[in-house]
Amino acid sequence: MIFNDPSSAASLLATRRSGKARDLVEPGPDEAALAAILGSAVRVPDHGKLAPWRFVVIAHEDRGALADLLEGAYRAEKPSASRMELEAMRSFAVQAPALVVLMSRPYPESHIPLWEQQLSVGAAAMQLLNAVHAAGFVGNWLTGWASFSPAVTEALGEAGERIAGFFFIGTALKPLEERPRPEPAAVIRRWVPKVG
Repeated sequence: MIFNDPSSAASLLATRRSGKARDLVEPGPDEAALAAILGSAVRVPDHGKLAPWRFVVIAHEDRGALADLLEGAYRAEKPSASRMELEAMRSFAVQAPALVVLMSRPYPESHIPLWEQQLSVGAAAMQLLNAVHAAGFVGNWLTGWASFSPAVTEALGEAGERIAGFFFIGTALKPLEERPRPEPAAVIRRWVPKVG
């Protein structure tokens, strides 16, 4: 059975899990490894060849500027924010060695339904996580307030784009915990055609 071979693609798919961004440490992918990961992430179903997604790499040296952006945008939106809330914004920006932001860039003028374009964005997200795992690293896909902030979206994206998520990449500080997964029988059913 192919799942018994730990080096097989099937085994990689069966063992991928997320780590907590705050627990991801060095080493992270170097530029060549990150380029290979992103090169794999673009190999997703994409009806109409629109590439309705884009990846924004936040370099390590730009994390402080990202922290400033998040804090400033949060203060503007929530003037009575507590010190702890603002610290959480700063911490969010600087966790894990590598950070990639996935942008959704739909083409409403296309004949390809927006729903299909959005599905392609989700596929790019999952392919990114699978590529991170295959490269020997751990990833964490986070959304939260920053993903829905118009100011953050404007600073990271282009007109008409939305943030699909922040992808933190590194090495797990401690063993990853397995989370509960649905039993296949609970989420898989065979269609039975109606007779007559």
